[in-house]
Amino acid sequence: MGREIHLASRPHGEPTAANFALVERSVPEAGDGEVLVRNHYLSVDPYMRPRMNDVKSYLPPFAVGEVMDGGAVGEVVASRTPEFVPGDTVLHQYGWREYAVAPSGAFRKVDPAVAPEYAYLGVLGMPGLTAYVGITDIATMQPGDVVFVSAAAGAVGGLAGQFAKLLGASRVIGSAGSDEKAAYVVESLGFDAAFNYRSGSVHSLLRDAAPEGINVYFDNVGGDHLEAAISSLRAHGRAALCGAISQYSAVEPPPGPRNMGLVVSRRLSLRGYIIIDHWDRMPAFIEQASAWLREGKLHTRETVVDGIENAPSAFLGLFRGENVGKMVVRIN
Repeated sequence: MGREIHLASRPHGEPTAANFALVERSVPEAGDGEVLVRNHYLSVDPYMRPRMNDVKSYLPPFAVGEVMDGGAVGEVVASRTPEFVPGDTVLHQYGWREYAVAPSGAFRKVDPAVAPEYAYLGVLGMPGLTAYVGITDIATMQPGDVVFVSAAAGAVGGLAGQFAKLLGASRVIGSAGSDEKAAYVVESLGFDAAFNYRSGSVHSLLRDAAPEGINVYFDNVGGDHLEAAISSLRAHGRAALCGAISQYSAVEPPPGPRNMGLVVSRRLSLRGYIIIDHWDRMPAFIEQASAWLREGKLHTRETVVDGIENAPSAFLGLFRGENVGKMVVRIN
């Protein structure tokens, strides 16, 4: 038997454990052209929260009573296609279950000799590509730019700041949810400065960290962070709008930034993006990020939760700030 996490009910506001169900099902068999995988690590990501709502978006909502899929990496245990053989390590989107079966085209072979398996859910996976594309393609960061990254101790933000430094930013500033995380962002990730956004006004804290303003903002949070960044952006500044975790469980529509007039007067560019539109950048990103990893230029950290039964609590922990770096679930 294999265990899965299903969406038991749709949340109203902040999700709770009651919105999830642990279900046992028979292990499926691989049919012609299919692969059966035993998952080793599952990804929990903030983008999954909007999919719990029954609303139209860039991805379909999770169905009540069905498995909540997401990123996973595991080992091929049966294959009825020449592309894969038992023992191959593969990346796919059939997570939140112990066993997954799907057509071969749904899987991508990865090399655990290059990096640990969980790295393909983080630095060498969707979060890494999201950070890289946001800094390079969306915000078009240039050498010498001053960069501000929100949620800088998280999976995407921590990488975005490191990529900015490696690509020539003159100063990188991060925000995080505690003094300890702010210290980690500076001491371990190499940011030039970081602040605990709970310790005061984000606007004031950012102004103190960047008194002459910023050129680039990488947004994971929205809300007061976006408003503060708009106030700090210099003329022709750019913002890559990656996420708005502060608003994902809002019951009422949150107010927008109150300083949007600055977008016109300072000729700012605010651009939202979804990483599924940029998969073509993955090969170039993997080549560059793998080189940085080999050279010891990237620092990564994972928060690992054991047991598929604990995937819901790991997911909820994202919104309580319980993770440092990438949050993953290890299947025992």
